[in-house]
Amino acid sequence: MTPTMSTNAKGKQRMIEVQPIYAKAIAAATGSTTTALTMTPFDLIKTRLQTQPVTTTTPPTLFPRPPLQAKAGVSSGLASACCRPSPLPCVRNISSLAAAYPSHATIAGQSESLVCVWDGTWRSERVKGFWDAVIKVSRAEGVSGLWKGVGTSLTIAVPASTAYMLTYDYLNHSLPVTQVAPLLTPLTAGIAARTIVATFVSPLELVRTRLQSTPISPGTPHTMKSVLDGIQKMVAVDGLRTLWRGLGATLWRDVPFSGIYWAGYETGKSIANKRGYTGVEVAFGSGAVSGMIAALITMPFDTLKTRRQAALVSSAERATNSTVSLGMTGLIRHILHTEGPMALFAGLTPRVAKIAPACGIMIACYEGVGKFLSPVHPDSDEATA
Repeated sequence: MTPTMSTNAKGKQRMIEVQPIYAKAIAAATGSTTTALTMTPFDLIKTRLQTQPVTTTTPPTLFPRPPLQAKAGVSSGLASACCRPSPLPCVRNISSLAAAYPSHATIAGQSESLVCVWDGTWRSERVKGFWDAVIKVSRAEGVSGLWKGVGTSLTIAVPASTAYMLTYDYLNHSLPVTQVAPLLTPLTAGIAARTIVATFVSPLELVRTRLQSTPISPGTPHTMKSVLDGIQKMVAVDGLRTLWRGLGATLWRDVPFSGIYWAGYETGKSIANKRGYTGVEVAFGSGAVSGMIAALITMPFDTLKTRRQAALVSSAERATNSTVSLGMTGLIRHILHTEGPMALFAGLTPRVAKIAPACGIMIACYEGVGKFLSPVHPDSDEATA
């Protein structure tokens, strides 16, 4: 976090204890785990809002529902049981709503996956905003559905965030600081660290995005098996390089985000320290505010990244090319033409609601836990004679 030695204005040297590498690694892992467990619902809602199909003649679905249409008490020929009349919607068998209403009918052959508590109307639902999405996803898939992809998030977040924080920390204290543009150092370090880490975790990010995205059709909910099958088909057609086809869009989002975030964080922290404020609350506040600003500026790139990665596996599953062949510029033009400029900001509320506290939690854990585990707490204000 801090260099082992620095020089004051009079040329005298002061020794500052450096946090050991194990303390930094544990601190980064703690922060990334906490962030993944608490912020996954916001990430899922954002992804659902960004990957809803454009409405045409048939309303798109937010979540899977039973594909069989039959009148109450009458077999459709496709199933020996069907849904009974009820004021409640169709739900998945794993949901809390299905568990709360035992007097329901199950669809033959689907007893372990789908159950129906039916009001006589088959419908698709499109989310209209953050809270609408929370309600509809919870109703359709249970509250646990909001944490879909959390396992993949942890698989990605813990090693990736640990590597990212350690790389940034090293670069930030290795690169020369210029008096003319002191913010150039954290900006450059953040950009370089994110580029390196994003390149390595791009295939895992592809899995998570697809797992959290809107299902292709009502009867085919995303599972880890279905997502991996789709990726396997994609690799069979285009080779392993296709696992990194969403990397360009990821870097378009993450590179400027990291540069803006770290420049803003170091500035905010420096201002607070000069006014006598220190501690993890300063780290949390500086990180949250800087993360929120960076999230607002890079929002369109996040939408493009999510759309592209979701489309990759989707086209492989459906054996279509859709918008996958479009480059970044072509994808922007396509979205602007078909959906309008506001589509680039789909999911803005859950993204900001996730990014601001996530950045605060991550950097506060990194600073606080790292300092706690250090044998000697560093004191940047203490100079030796």
